[in-house]
Amino acid sequence: MLLIKRLFKFYINSSIHVALAVVCLTGLTFLEFNVNINKDLLFFTFFATITGYNFVKYYGMAKFYHRSLSKWLKEIQLFSFFSFIAMLYSAFSLSMKALLIILGLALLTFLYTIPFFSKNYIDKNTKNLRAISGLKIYIIAMVWAITVVLFPLVEANYTIDNDVVITLIQRFLFVIIIMLPFEIRDMKSDSLKLLTIPQQIGIKRTKQIGIFLLIIVFMLECFKDELVLNSVYTLGVVCLITLLFLIRSNINQGKYYSAFWVESIPVFWVLMHLILF
Repeated sequence: MLLIKRLFKFYINSSIHVALAVVCLTGLTFLEFNVNINKDLLFFTFFATITGYNFVKYYGMAKFYHRSLSKWLKEIQLFSFFSFIAMLYSAFSLSMKALLIILGLALLTFLYTIPFFSKNYIDKNTKNLRAISGLKIYIIAMVWAITVVLFPLVEANYTIDNDVVITLIQRFLFVIIIMLPFEIRDMKSDSLKLLTIPQQIGIKRTKQIGIFLLIIVFMLECFKDELVLNSVYTLGVVCLITLLFLIRSNINQGKYYSAFWVESIPVFWVLMHLILF
């Protein structure tokens, strides 16, 4: 039992679960637009997500405590290194157009993590994009949306039409919504300077905004040129499940409420799509 708990903790902390969620949303794009699934692209997305997320999460810890890293962090560092190698290997099978998109996202991730500007241009006051008040959630949502929608369709030479734009907006809003339970959870530890949505307007209004965004996500489906009934049903169920998780989220939520269950929604989404289609 102890081994299982340790493996599960590593599964969460090493970003394997979030990478699985990103891969599922990418696969969903292939399925919804009837594009042949590109396994090489899915492999790249999986390992790139692990590399990017672990870089963002553990850069500071590794930078300042590299001489006294705990065993679990060293294991994640090693795992991230091999994920980075696997990502580079998978990249050779992708087109230049798709790689340019990833290069842009990689640059954004770098600027999100590494200090690069200062109000007074003094080194000690240098900040990164993550430190800009209120910006965090929108940067993450944009990176996710581009990765799971635009990236696979550009690689497949799919024409960027009205349905693609609507799907891109839907995914952007959806990621913001599923991040709200995380922001509610982190209210105790987040710096007040971050000005997260719950910090600015409170938990109750944050949930109300999440509900409103869910309605928009669902309603946007009706504006697509190719409206598929099963897709509407699937999205409706996913929105309902997301709504329940959002409503039940609180500051004292369980350790894995957001990190596992909320991030499992994309996995359920693609599984439901496969069942109905």
